Amino acid sequence: MKPWAVRMLVSLGLVLVCLAAVFLFGRFPELFFPGYRTFSKGLMTVLSSVTGIVPFAVWDFAWVLLILTFFVTLTVVLVRRKGFLDWLSRVLLVVSALGSFAVLGWMLNHYAPPLRDELALEVRAYTKEELAEAFGAYAMKAASCAGEVERDAEQEAVRQDFYELAERGGRVYEKLGERYEVFRGSGARVKALVLFDQYLLYRGNTGEFMPLTGESTLPHSGHVLDLPFTMAHEAAHRLGIASEEEANFAAFLACEASEDPYFRYSGYYTAFIYLYNALYEESQSLLAGQLRKVQEAYPEGCELLLHDTHAGAVYYQKYEGPVKEAGTKVNDTYLKSFGQESGVKSYGEVVDDLVAWYRAER
Repeated sequence: MKPWAVRMLVSLGLVLVCLAAVFLFGRFPELFFPGYRTFSKGLMTVLSSVTGIVPFAVWDFAWVLLILTFFVTLTVVLVRRKGFLDWLSRVLLVVSALGSFAVLGWMLNHYAPPLRDELALEVRAYTKEELAEAFGAYAMKAASCAGEVERDAEQEAVRQDFYELAERGGRVYEKLGERYEVFRGSGARVKALVLFDQYLLYRGNTGEFMPLTGESTLPHSGHVLDLPFTMAHEAAHRLGIASEEEANFAAFLACEASEDPYFRYSGYYTAFIYLYNALYEESQSLLAGQLRKVQEAYPEGCELLLHDTHAGAVYYQKYEGPVKEAGTKVNDTYLKSFGQESGVKSYGEVVDDLVAWYRAER
């Protein structure tokens, strides 16, 4: 058998192994967890330790190198007019090997037991009055610590040095890890995207976890108050928390437990936005009533909170467009293919967890 045929068979075999793993993990998750998550967290810890030597994302440059190699070698093959099957078999082998590593090394965490079970958190249906009560509580918290964030003369939050913030972002789960085993793992710093910085924002993403390198990454030009929460979100993925809803909830818990004013406010600020949107859909009158209470209790803090929310929305308006629509569709397809039936809507499902957490902690 010719070498190119062998490579194609190996590529097909890797794809079939991944499909079999997805089927088995999806049907019988109890057979693989928590063992698989422990293995995955260990693998990501090793990878993040190696790639953590540099403060920027390794995969950011690696993808560019791979893309350039693809087109250069394709051009050579086309010019020579020979060796196409040999070239194609090598490309398929590289793609299938990288894909298999990502799937088998991390992506199967999408089938892990719900995070709420590991936290012994009861999540149930709630009334709009209960939603309003939870919204009011989180809004109070956000308003109470809005003034703790350093601000300029125009009351805009001062942007922190990204790399110093990223160091703290990598260790944001240390305190929670003392209480819950699921939050124990790599404390490597979060990484800055350089080449794909703006592209990721135009695609509609504020962060990206790369299982091939174990890197939790995000654009350094993201909105100043989103950065801490997003760092915690991407760091949660490195701990084997694959679900977007659960990564959001984990990020909130980490920010809430943090003594860093930027992380603490970013957590409550983000919770405020998610609950605001949910309550707006349910009852605008209850929303207005809760906001009045917050304004009465923390007039200056509430003003800062509402100002920050508006500023964040305006900041991301410039990234709206067809690239974002296409990126959202790709992300939605990916999430649904790994069992998250809500797709990109799963990000907002953190509201259920936040309401349950409020009930448990009050």
